[in-house]
Amino acid sequence: MEKFKILLVDDEEEFVKSLSERLQLRDLNTDLAHNGEQAMQIVTDEVPDVMVLDLRMPGIDGMEVLKRVKKNYPNVQVIILTGHGSDKDESLAKKHGAFAYLRKPANLDVLVKTLKKANKYKKKLESTMSAVAFAEAGEFDTARKMAEDNIDKDK
Repeated sequence: MEKFKILLVDDEEEFVKSLSERLQLRDLNTDLAHNGEQAMQIVTDEVPDVMVLDLRMPGIDGMEVLKRVKKNYPNVQVIILTGHGSDKDESLAKKHGAFAYLRKPANLDVLVKTLKKANKYKKKLESTMSAVAFAEAGEFDTARKMAEDNIDKDK
């Protein structure tokens, strides 16, 4: 299984610790942050592939973290996992670039599948962006090959 970095952000320390342990039992690597400020520092130091983010936290709330992460690190895929969300919050989160919006208590199998899908999407996005860069540089054969590889992966 391909390894990828997951950052779990939630101010409920016992919840996020338990979730981390359960994900690690499924061979997924996690880092933890207990507030928005901590999350932004971790992202700045070592950009994760996927972030699981609570909305309601003291200080910088999850929606603000989402906005900042997507502005500065647009390839990071953010999954909102909240117990206090609303349809309005879900719509707003998706508008700001959230990959998915899940409500607590989330089924662990659903969360794991969503994490893997988010990472796969991130990899495809990065590959597509690379192909575009090669095309813009006039390296059309390389760009075409990368695009074909992306299509083959979908089969």
